[in-house]
Amino acid sequence: MRKIFFSIAVLVSFISEAQVRKITLQASGLTCSMCSNAINKSLKSLDAVEQVNSLIKTSSFEIILRPGREINFDMVRKKVEDAGFFVARMEALMSFDEVKVVDDSHVSASGMILHFLNSKNQVLSGEHTIRILDKGFVTAKEFRKGERYTAMGCYKTGVAGSCCSSYDLKPGTRIYHVSI
Repeated sequence: MRKIFFSIAVLVSFISEAQVRKITLQASGLTCSMCSNAINKSLKSLDAVEQVNSLIKTSSFEIILRPGREINFDMVRKKVEDAGFFVARMEALMSFDEVKVVDDSHVSASGMILHFLNSKNQVLSGEHTIRILDKGFVTAKEFRKGERYTAMGCYKTGVAGSCCSSYDLKPGTRIYHVSI
């Protein structure tokens, strides 16, 4: 009986280590409210999205997610691109539960692999905003700037390679590079 309870406790600890609550993104290429409307409609088609608030003056969107649903950052970016625009900046508000962060290392959180760059070593609990630094989520200039924070090849490709073998990641696993 104790083995069953222990197994359930371990499973729950892996599932509840972090959850994305809200995403804020800034889109580039918008010229009018119709552009904003196209992105808004596209984002609302994602199953995990509960609500989208458009901030026309800043070309930004606040995406509120349904509780308990996982989100894929690449799908959010793809929805913006499908509407004919690009992501210039993307942040996610995540709820963490005792997640240990070490600079220039990988962490599993909310069903994703996060590679923290230019971040101090810490244990994250509660809500924290992370910024996605991968190509397609920041400007080209900001992406080049991020290269100074790691020598790992996964930053350029966005997927695990030989540089990530010490983290037991399969080659080709998607890795999001983030800062806090």
